[in-house]
Amino acid sequence: MSFSAEIDSRLVTPSAELAAFRRLIDPCSDVVLESLARKSAAVTRRHFGRTMRMFAPLYLSNECINSCAYCGFSRDNAILRVTLEIEQVAAEAKHLAEEGFRNVLLVAGEHPKFVSGGYLQRCLERLTGEIPSLSLEVAPMETEDYLPLVAAGAEGLVVYQETYDRETYRELHTAGPKKDYDWRLDAPERAHAAGFRRLGIGVLFGLADWRKEAVALAAHIFQLQRTCWTSQLTVSLPRLRPAAGSFAPRFPFDDRDLTQLICALRTTFPQISIILSTREPAFLRDSLAPLGITMMSAGSHTEPGGYTGQGADQLHQTVGGKRIDATCGSTSATEQFSISDDRSPSEVAAMLSSLGLEPIWKDWDVAILGSAA
Repeated sequence: MSFSAEIDSRLVTPSAELAAFRRLIDPCSDVVLESLARKSAAVTRRHFGRTMRMFAPLYLSNECINSCAYCGFSRDNAILRVTLEIEQVAAEAKHLAEEGFRNVLLVAGEHPKFVSGGYLQRCLERLTGEIPSLSLEVAPMETEDYLPLVAAGAEGLVVYQETYDRETYRELHTAGPKKDYDWRLDAPERAHAAGFRRLGIGVLFGLADWRKEAVALAAHIFQLQRTCWTSQLTVSLPRLRPAAGSFAPRFPFDDRDLTQLICALRTTFPQISIILSTREPAFLRDSLAPLGITMMSAGSHTEPGGYTGQGADQLHQTVGGKRIDATCGSTSATEQFSISDDRSPSEVAAMLSSLGLEPIWKDWDVAILGSAA
């Protein structure tokens, strides 16, 4: 049975393992949190050593047909948009490779006119010689539509549910395919059936009560560990950042809460990879890196062409989903959200080394499968 058909009952009557996780995120004293943090750090070292996997997002397009109140790419926002051509994507990827990255996440808004399966397949085929590890964060698809993307070189798929609260989800997604809560929730299982080696899920914190979101996220992890056990799981815990549309967080989720959640996830799920992106400020990333994080981005841009200026001559503005050719003199597309840690990849790598952690730029190559065969 799919997770969408079971999530509500599982949250009403939690299993013993889910109830144990819930206790870890209950309000607690500093002494209790410090003890949990020490345990989390020890578990991380036991299962991952002193390593940190590095990655960078590469935005292909900020075109989108969804109306999502919190997202800078929402069709309702009057922003500058562009979809990169294949060689422009390759130029962005080449820049990231020169920075050291061998693990790149291709990101795109949901717009079938611009971002089709064929377009994604061509991007993957073009980049496989340059970037050994390619993942996708794109619109959910059917299993059969994922198959050619896996064959073209995609090893990972990221689908954040944004919020697990059905009523909040319904309120914030007012138009477009993303309105379908269940369809999105079951995407990781469809992707697993298509052969993706890594599956990424997460919550956008600030939309609903963080403890309720965290319990639902944990329930989802338990589900995927049972049904998608051949894939590695990654979990991201992004917090809302300033973006077009000026959506303000509805619920608090401060640094202490984030720390407690990271440590609770790590001690409950020793082998999942926990991601900390450049949404978070440098000082906080430095502090959290040893406690339970195993994957970090660096030097990120959240707009198409952000690394090398690709697509600057093809910008167009949209208002209410309708194209207006005026670009207001800008030379870059609108970002999905603003980042907080703007250090270069080399600076982040140096920080990690100073903490006794080794930045890992490459841990996978398709040749591994050939050798096994």
